[in-house]
Amino acid sequence: MLTTAPAVRLSSGVARRALVVAGRRQGALHVVRRVPARSMQSSAAQTDRDTITRLLYSLGSKREVERHLRIFSSSSHPSQPAKFAVIKVGGAVLDQLDELAISLSFLYRVGLYPVVIHGGGPQLNEIIERSGVTPDYIDGIRVTDAKVLQVARRVFLEENLKLVAALEALGTRARPITSGVFTADFLDKEKYGLVGKITKVDKRPIEASIRAGALPILTSLAESPDGQILNVNADIAAGELAKEVEPMKIVFLNEKGGLFHGVTGEKLDVINLDEEYDTLMKESWVKYGLKLKIREFKELLDHLPRTSSVAVISASSLQRELFTDDGAGTLIRRGYKLFKHPSIEGIGADRFRQVIHDRDPEVLSGDQSVTGVLNELKNTPYTIYGDEPLDVVAVVSHPEGETPVMTKLLASRSGILNNVVDNVFNAIKKDHRRLFWTAQADDENRSWHFERADGSFTRAGKSLFWYGVQDVHEVEKIVKGFEEKGRIQRSYLPVGPPTPQRGAASSLSGSRPYSTMARRNVLPGSVRGYATAAPSTGPVSTEIKRLGLIGARGFTGQALTHLLSKHPYLNLTHVSSRQLAGRPLNTYTKTPVVYSNLSTEDVERMEKDGEVDAWVMALPNGICKPFVDAVDRGSQERKGSESSVIVDLSADYRFEKGWTYGLPELYGREIIRASKRISNPGCYATSTQMLVAPLIKYIKPGTWPTVFGLSGYSGAGTVASNDPDGLTSLPKVTPESLGGGVRPYALTDHIHEREAGYHLSELSTSPVRVAFTPCVGSWFSGIISTLSMPLSEKLTAKDVSALYEEKYQDELLVTIKREVPILPDIEAKHGWTVGGFQVHSEGDRAVVVGGLDNLLKGAATQCLQNLNLALGYDEFAGIRQKVEKNKPDLFYM
Repeated sequence: MLTTAPAVRLSSGVARRALVVAGRRQGALHVVRRVPARSMQSSAAQTDRDTITRLLYSLGSKREVERHLRIFSSSSHPSQPAKFAVIKVGGAVLDQLDELAISLSFLYRVGLYPVVIHGGGPQLNEIIERSGVTPDYIDGIRVTDAKVLQVARRVFLEENLKLVAALEALGTRARPITSGVFTADFLDKEKYGLVGKITKVDKRPIEASIRAGALPILTSLAESPDGQILNVNADIAAGELAKEVEPMKIVFLNEKGGLFHGVTGEKLDVINLDEEYDTLMKESWVKYGLKLKIREFKELLDHLPRTSSVAVISASSLQRELFTDDGAGTLIRRGYKLFKHPSIEGIGADRFRQVIHDRDPEVLSGDQSVTGVLNELKNTPYTIYGDEPLDVVAVVSHPEGETPVMTKLLASRSGILNNVVDNVFNAIKKDHRRLFWTAQADDENRSWHFERADGSFTRAGKSLFWYGVQDVHEVEKIVKGFEEKGRIQRSYLPVGPPTPQRGAASSLSGSRPYSTMARRNVLPGSVRGYATAAPSTGPVSTEIKRLGLIGARGFTGQALTHLLSKHPYLNLTHVSSRQLAGRPLNTYTKTPVVYSNLSTEDVERMEKDGEVDAWVMALPNGICKPFVDAVDRGSQERKGSESSVIVDLSADYRFEKGWTYGLPELYGREIIRASKRISNPGCYATSTQMLVAPLIKYIKPGTWPTVFGLSGYSGAGTVASNDPDGLTSLPKVTPESLGGGVRPYALTDHIHEREAGYHLSELSTSPVRVAFTPCVGSWFSGIISTLSMPLSEKLTAKDVSALYEEKYQDELLVTIKREVPILPDIEAKHGWTVGGFQVHSEGDRAVVVGGLDNLLKGAATQCLQNLNLALGYDEFAGIRQKVEKNKPDLFYM
């Protein structure tokens, strides 16, 4: 594992120190801030967070780390801020104080607040033994008299303050909490002395610490109802604390870094209790302390949600355990027992149908229906694999004498988070010594497939994987059989004439039709998660192509030309504006371009002669049809190349059959890749649909989700100035005309209201209608939309947040946060931000806030996504993750 751990001179100005990632130290790197602390606290904190996040990327893929960060960040809520993790620190680990403090500081600087509780057994024993007294234990419990308790209290307080001081020295706020949390009765006063059995946990001091921005650092001392201090084993105290706060992770830090096999001495990577506990406890090597630990962990997890898990790890490997799928210590989780059935009746047809409806990407994209999937199952014998709650469902088709094919692998967020996917896949491997399956080439979980495959083939955006076959000629023979019998869609197969991809090579590598890969050296069970890979390192196509832009005077056209200036492969060669004809296009910097005034005859001729590969229509509603018709006429006479792609930014074709609605995050990317005519969604409509989509199956029948939208005045469009040159575009609505306030408009029947309901209906089993009211505000750009939706069943705010996480967790241009998005979160940003998840006290109405920049994700950025997909490029080519506004000219760089 490559690690990098530069130290950062944190904003508090502490002394130089090396940070540690995955247990290895590297040279120090200083980032010195010479700014007033009070005025720059927020930006310094964000810089620290960004720096630490980048360091975490050395542990695994960027997407992998960010997915874990999102999941952990969303686990807590202001009303319950301690849901991330309880970390129990063993006394021996306290002797590694610097390493421990640095590991905890990492978490703090990425915005995570674990509850830390520590013991102090070795330190206590050392002091007692120095006084000539041998520590006394009965049944593994320390006998505690008044003298021992006095020493224990002093030791615990000293160790607590040492850890707090070490954290504060790193610029990490920490709060010592040495009493007031645990209430206990005597365990057995005559037998053990002043030892307590916890009867109550008060989490208020812990939550107050987190809300104040400080890590809570606890000792395991408790108090009886009458005020007597009692000693409590730190492991037991950590368990009782976890039962109260129900965290996602309970981490036990020890010096060994895990649990180990009693015979081979190898570290145990994963223990799935529901599947393995009974068998494991019968093993001859599971005895003494190991057996006791496993039993205690099972009893603890039996009291917690199934999303909770226990990790036993060393302090130096804490980040790797938390932020990578393969982990570093021993992971203990409940899991579910797995099943396999020869028909859907084994799990219930309705349950299976619901899984297909909710998760099958082909069904979600509209390429296939649930009925179609069920009918295809009848074509061959099959087996369904999964776990009891159906967090993962896989279907393997296996006709007698033929190679089996995994036709479906559908996982929920919980199935991925709790690593059920690997368990199910391993069960399939036990039954089938060879297997073929498919995936999209842009599948966000692509590395997971590669890690489990002996070979793969990628062609025209489709990937075919297999294991158990090493001879490429045998692979060819099997694939030919698939083609003849129609067992795998033709588009996935390297046979027959390939589907042209507008310049895309026949494979991503651009060379041989087969690419049999050596497997990565992955030991059984060594990869615990459903690994999320970073996007492909290069675009599908790198062919230089030409774009014509009609209607570039407005704000959207200006924003788009700025983005095109940074595109590596797409060149803007023609730009048309009646008012600006003959003038230079200053917002495009790759090559000099002069405005022209293209007529429909010009457009038809250019299309016929193949002068452009794509057109963008940036015209007002109701204007662009003559130009689209001209392209259609020209394309009929075009020779030697495919017709051009058209992306229309107006509302003219958003309801038109034969046009593809280009919202990749909701309606799929493959259909856009195959399209020549794409309607770009409206700005309000984009945010509205992305707000409603994760909750769509919870819309209360007979009700309309209501969305209230606030937009900057650039959304109202522009007018040509009265300057003699006619060079300036002015906003139709000015801040002065709004008097610094907002103005409601189009109170009913806004075009985006109908647009959102029309397309959301594709995601629902019944028509969807949306009530939408817009307002224009006195800022330049940025839309903030608030959804209020009656629910068909009771949900909590955490449930709602989880639905958005599941829907958008792998989308690069979607940001999910706990807080309500505000203008700085969205203005001049390429993506869509959502947060502020709330549910009415009766659980019957959800409120969520989302936002985007109306000129970027609401127009230009989304246009570029659609162009990239349709032209065969990487979807995000030319789209930087951050944009900045120029000063007063309102252009986006």
